[in-house]
Amino acid sequence: MELKVTRFEVDTGIATLTLSRPERLNSWTGRMHTEYRHLLSRAEDDPAIRAIVVTGAGRGFCAGADTSALESHVERGAYDPGTPADLACPGYGVRPEFDADFAFQFGMTKPIIAAINGPAAGVGFVIACYADLRFAAPAIKLTTAHGKLNLPVEYGLSWLLPRLVGLTRANDLLFSSRIFMSEEAMELGLLNGLFPADELLPRTYDYVRDLVARVSPGSLAASKRQVYTDQHRDVGASVAEAGSLLEKMMKEPDYREAVAAWLEKRAPRWRGE
Repeated sequence: MELKVTRFEVDTGIATLTLSRPERLNSWTGRMHTEYRHLLSRAEDDPAIRAIVVTGAGRGFCAGADTSALESHVERGAYDPGTPADLACPGYGVRPEFDADFAFQFGMTKPIIAAINGPAAGVGFVIACYADLRFAAPAIKLTTAHGKLNLPVEYGLSWLLPRLVGLTRANDLLFSSRIFMSEEAMELGLLNGLFPADELLPRTYDYVRDLVARVSPGSLAASKRQVYTDQHRDVGASVAEAGSLLEKMMKEPDYREAVAAWLEKRAPRWRGE
């Protein structure tokens, strides 16, 4: 696929997916949605890629839906996502609950890390929330935005945000659609780190490189699957699956490598099988 509104680079096993309409603060379009899913599918299918960093070009992360798209919905009298019928479907087929926009990221095996370098509003805020981990620069504006447009909470954020920050805090952000800053987001527990703007990407990459060096691909994939599956089931089922996974994964080459590396006091050489 020709990339018109995104960029994609891979370095030492880390893919960077950059939303790239900097003149519009990377506002969201059907084309961007299509490319976003295509690139996540590409990263998921590449065994050399261990993790995915999502960020924005220029001064913005993603300022929400493009205003021209909002105007076109008014003209049509109906919502039009502007996407083709054959969208890529990374993470689909794992659980029925995950087979939906952005929720499909829960079915992917690789961690997705948001590096929030500028305003994240509406669907931009959704993208950040569906990432597995979030880092941001100071003084970044965040908002759910939907209330000011007479719209409902978008893309399952009414399910997700209370699980990230608690019901009372989520209700404040969802009901009011107020703008809040990345410093408050850190206090709410929405962010994993707050870094100076010029250090955001370097320090995010440092975190991700350390993560993929220390933790086996199989363990990362299993942990991610367990975390999001457990949001939909009881604790007994969680314990039972953990036991089954333990028995299975202790037979894998990366378990033997992990024990050997620990005994030999060296970095592990993951095979990812």
